[in-house]
This record gives sequence, structure tokens and C-alpha cells, in this order.
Amino acid sequence: MKKIVLRIVLSLIAFGSYAQKNQRIAYIDMEYILENLPEYIQAQNTLNAKIAKWKKKLDTEARHIEVLKTDLANEKAILTKDLIEEKEEDITLKQEELRRLESLYFGPNGDMFLVRKQLVKPIQDQVYYAIQKIVKVKKYDFVFDKSSELIMLYSNKKYDISEIVLAAIDKTRKVTDRKAKQQEKKTAPKELSARQKALLAAKQKKKEELLAKKEKKKQLIATRRAELLAKKEAKRKQLKEKQEAAKKKKEEQENNNN
Repeated sequence: MKKIVLRIVLSLIAFGSYAQKNQRIAYIDMEYILENLPEYIQAQNTLNAKIAKWKKKLDTEARHIEVLKTDLANEKAILTKDLIEEKEEDITLKQEELRRLESLYFGPNGDMFLVRKQLVKPIQDQVYYAIQKIVKVKKYDFVFDKSSELIMLYSNKKYDISEIVLAAIDKTRKVTDRKAKQQEKKTAPKELSARQKALLAAKQKKKEELLAKKEKKKQLIATRRAELLAKKEAKRKQLKEKQEAAKKKKEEQENNNN
């Protein structure tokens, strides 16, 4: 199949060369480009960490199932038929769950496929965007991928634009980083001058003094109110004592008259 594709491509190039002598051809090595991109390396490390975590979980479950099988084999002679069936059913359910997890993690549309697509696709888009820009500037008619299924029987290094693609991506990254820093600088709070800091400190001090005065006034009012209430309560108590004394004296006089 690869040879057929190669023959078709070569035929198209030959036909094109016959029709137009000034065709420009280049090739890239996608594997080389990706392996030299920090973003791709980071994405691969993230994916590998997730894969290791999933494999560890599957291995743990598989070992647990083997332990259950061994225990059942050792205890089978002393177990009732119902207990044996119950344990066998439990093992079967765990095996089915293990297969479900394997499919969930590593199936055709599993987590590994989705995470790889999520992590790697944006990086591949960067590469394709850089290639498109180079093709537009250099006016290439064909750009092949050396690491694809297309078999390249011979490739002259002078037609390899992989380094140019990496340089273009690096340039785009620097421009993006510079814009991000400029935006961050715009949104970041400006450094105050010594005079502005002094004015701000004075303003803050005045604010604190006003708050302290308000609090002091509030405490003074509360103290006065408490004193007034205490005096009022003392007067009320004194009046009540006088009334009780007068009442008692009256009762004593009435008793003496009787």
C-alpha cells in the first residue's frame, strides 16, 4: 500500500514537472519536530503519568482477582456449594469490571485516546500552522512528512525544512509570550512613587484616627448611658425603699391604735 501511494505521488510530481519545471518540493520530519517541542514533551509526560496511573489500578485489580481465585481453590473443599457459587460469581463480576476499566482507559475511544487528542492536537495545529506560513512565503508546491506512511527512498537534507518549522514555532511562541507579558504588565497594579506612598499612608492614618475617635465616642456614649441607667435604677430603688418604709410605718401606727 505504501509503495502504491509513493508511486502515485511520484507520478504526480513527474507529470507536474513535465507541465511546469519550477515546482518547489520540501519535506519535514514530524517526529523530530515534535520531539524538539517543549510543549509536546510536557504533554507526553502528562499522558505517560496518566497511563502509569491507569495501569497501576488495573494491575492492582488483576492481582486482587488472582488472590480471590487462589483463596477459592484452597478453601473449595470445605465450602458449601452455595458459598462456592457466591465466590465464583463475585470473581466473575470483578473480571467483568476489570475488562470494563481496560476498555474505558485503553479502548478505541478510551481515556488515553481522548487525553492524547486533547494534549497533542493543539501542538500539531501549531506545526501545521507554521508549515502553512512557510509554504506561503517559500511558495512550495509539495511538502511531505518523512515520518508518515509515505516511503521516501531518498531524501536530500537541503529539502528538509524541519528546523525552519521549529524556528517558526519558536518565533510564534516568543511573540505570544511577549504579548502575554505586555498584557500582564498593563493589568498589573502600577508601582507607586515615594510621594504617592506617603500620601496614601497619611490618608490611611487619618482614616484610622477617625475610626479610633468614632470608637472612643461610641464607648463614651455607652459609658454615660450606663451611668444614667445606674443612677435611674438607684433612684427607683431608693424611692421604693421609702415607699415600703412609709407603708410599714403606717401599718405599725394602725396596729398601735387598735
